[in-house]
Amino acid sequence: MATIGYARVSTAGQSLDVQQDALREAGCERVFAEKKSGRRAADRTALADALEFVREGDTFLVTKLDRLARSVIDLHQIVDRLAAKGVGFRVLQQSGIDTTTSTGKLTLGILAAVAEFEADIRAERQRDGIEAAKAKGVYKGRKPSVDQARIQKLLSEGKRPADVARELNCARSTVYRLAEAPPLEQKV
Repeated sequence: MATIGYARVSTAGQSLDVQQDALREAGCERVFAEKKSGRRAADRTALADALEFVREGDTFLVTKLDRLARSVIDLHQIVDRLAAKGVGFRVLQQSGIDTTTSTGKLTLGILAAVAEFEADIRAERQRDGIEAAKAKGVYKGRKPSVDQARIQKLLSEGKRPADVARELNCARSTVYRLAEAPPLEQKV
């Protein structure tokens, strides 16, 4: 019987150190960690590896519930998968969560709903901020990842769209779209 930890932060600029240290202090023999959004469990390879790794009698440990899942559906699927394998589930900073009791299951459901609500509110605020910036003419979107002028130059040299896409590591549809588009404004 082992204690296995899982740590997650959303962006590459954030540090996993605090979570990893807390999990090791709590007795985790192994900690799976990744820098990925928590919106969808299906997109997280370290989580998939951790869920595959745990065995009957193990305990799966996270520091906070929102590090594991931001969706009630994802959370319940993960917890059900752990239960089917005979693996216990604990949350360090929300110690009332013990999925072997009715109260623990209720607490889990409530906290999962709150985590999903917070994620939705954050997304709404972000959309509102983008719309306000667009209305003021300040928001220009993300910077282009492919140089439109380079696409047009390579095409004018007689290269095929598929070859240009391969050379610039982009989709062929991007080559077609930018080949016909008017030149982008130069940001100063």
